[in-house]
Formats: sequence, structure tokens, C-alpha cells
Amino acid sequence: TAGFVAVLVGFTSSVAIVFQAAQAFQASPALITSWMWALGLGMGLCSAIPSLILRQPVMVAWSTPGAAVLATAGAGYGMADAVGAFIVCAALIVLVGATGWFERVMDRIPMPIASALLAGVLARFGLDAFLAARTALPLVLLMLGAYLVGRRLWPRYAVPGVLAAGTAFAAANGQLHLGGVAFTLTTPVAVMPDFTLAAMVSLALPLFVVTMASQNLPGVAAIRAAGYRMPISKLITLTGVATLLLAPFGAYALNLSAITAAICMGPEAHEDPDKRYTAAVSCGAIYVVIGLFGAAVTGVLTAFPRELVVAVAGLALLSSIGGGLAVAVKDETHREAALITFLVTLSGLTLAGIGSAFWGVVAGALALAVQRWRL
Repeated sequence: TAGFVAVLVGFTSSVAIVFQAAQAFQASPALITSWMWALGLGMGLCSAIPSLILRQPVMVAWSTPGAAVLATAGAGYGMADAVGAFIVCAALIVLVGATGWFERVMDRIPMPIASALLAGVLARFGLDAFLAARTALPLVLLMLGAYLVGRRLWPRYAVPGVLAAGTAFAAANGQLHLGGVAFTLTTPVAVMPDFTLAAMVSLALPLFVVTMASQNLPGVAAIRAAGYRMPISKLITLTGVATLLLAPFGAYALNLSAITAAICMGPEAHEDPDKRYTAAVSCGAIYVVIGLFGAAVTGVLTAFPRELVVAVAGLALLSSIGGGLAVAVKDETHREAALITFLVTLSGLTLAGIGSAFWGVVAGALALAVQRWRL
């Protein structure tokens, strides 16, 4: 169930941005479904197989800020230019993964700063859960009540109970739109790449930077905040190789997840941390099904009301937000720097096309450096 909630939250919260990115390159409906095929298989296999091997919850997702970059910068470029940029971006991800550069940078970030970063990323979803009450007050109150009762009576199944209560309410009020969904297998469409300098500068480099800074950075923070020790460099390399192989079919950038990872790595997934990998495996299996059935499964997942999705996400992430904040402020020597990291990350600040996760770490690191600077 945690795996399904992760898919529901991760997919419905950003699939529209992925569609916009594909449409920026004048993608046909067949190419858009091919993107879903490539991304679904890439995310699914890169999540399920390493999780089974490592017996730890490895969570891989598409780059949401990367899709936003492509949606805005893609005007004037064709699909062949885009695929060439995807391949270059993938090669750069493989490079930083294989050399261990990225992991060495992450090793130098103190745990309170990393935990504050994760809490800041996740807290926006917590806020959205309660802001949804503006447009769907009865639904949100019902789901909040189901969560509180669930936490009291059956803590492990509180989030599935929230999802069930919200789905039942939405169905009873005619808010689930499942009509016209036909399950047919997706046919992948390959596009030959065209490597141009303009596309490298305008598409590949920004895609690489935002994927590493806004996605992989908080993704590693989520892994370490949950207490897992994974081979980060190998996993980064894996996402790069998968992107490289699937780029001709529309996989523009795969990376470590933070938001959905927190759902599958938290105590709601399983009380025993050694068994939480099953949530990542189930999540990966569902992603593969999404890839195989493309548009049909997209229609099913997007049939849920937006307020239901954000409420499930916010309530499912409450323990991860609280745990991240607890670690962030526990050590008084790091408290102020961690709070700065948290607030900058939560602000949603974007500079030079790079999201607030990166700038939160920069602000926290500068604050910590000033505190430790000896005059």
C-alpha cells in the first residue's frame, strides 16, 4: 500500500509537467505515451531490482524540475534535439556517479543540514494537505479524522485508511472520473538523436544541473535521514545508464527520489526498517505497469481529485517531516544553520533555474561556516 501511495503521489503531482515538456518539442500522442513507457520502465526497474538486491528501499523517480526546465526551454527545438540533450545529460550523470564526485560532496554535508533539507522539501506537501481544505473541506476533514483514528487504533495502517476513506468519499460524490479508460499496451517509439551545441547549452546542461541539485541532493538526504547506508555512487550511475538506454524513447532524466522515498522509507511502510524494501519493490512494479499500459494507467491515476492526492501525501509524510526537524534541531551547534536550511528550502526559492533544495544547502553551509569561523 505504501508503494501505491508513493506512485499516486509522485505520478499525479507532476505528470502534467512531463506532458508539457513533451509537448514543448511538438510530441505526437504516440510519442507522449512512449515517454510514459520509457519513464515507467526506467523508474520501475531502477527501484525494484536494486531494492531486491540490497534489501533496502531504493526509490527512483523522474526529474520533475527537469521537466519544468524542458517545458520552458524546449520551444524551438525538435524531438531529435531533445533526445540528443537527454543522452548528454545521462552521460554527465554517469560521469559524476562513476567517479564518486557527488557522493564525496554529500559526505561533507552534516546530518542536521541534510535532515533540515529533507524536512523543507517535504513540509511543502504537509502545508498543501491542509491548504486543500480551502476547496474541499469535508474531504480533508474526513481524511484527517481517518488519520488520527488510524494512528490511535492501527498505526501501521493509518495511511491506507486515509486513502480508503478519501477514495470512498470521492466516489460517493462523483469525483472519480474513470470513464473511457481502455487498457491497451503502449508501443514505444524511438527517435534518433541530433546533437547540436545550442541544445547542449540550452537543454542538456540545465537538465543535468537541476536534476543533481534539486532531485539527487534531497534524494540522498532522504536515504541518510532514514538511516540507510546505500552505495550512492553506484545508484547514481545506474540512473544515468538507465536514462542513456531509454533516452531515445523519452526518458529525459531519472534520479533518486526524496518525496516518494520518504513514504516508502518511513515507519508507516513497515515497523521493521529491514522490511521496508518491499514498499519500494511494489512501487517499482506499479511503475512498470504504468509504462506497459501508458495512457490508460495515467487516466486511472489522474482520476483522483487533486485535493485527495495532496492530503494523502501530506498526511503520509508527517512522521518524516517531524523526524527530519527533530534531527535538524537536536544539536545546538547546528541548530541555527539547520533552521536556515529548512526555511530557505521550504520557501520554494528558485535562482538561475535551480530550485530551493540546492540553495537551502548553500545557505545552511554558509551559516555554519560563519559560525565556525575563528577571527
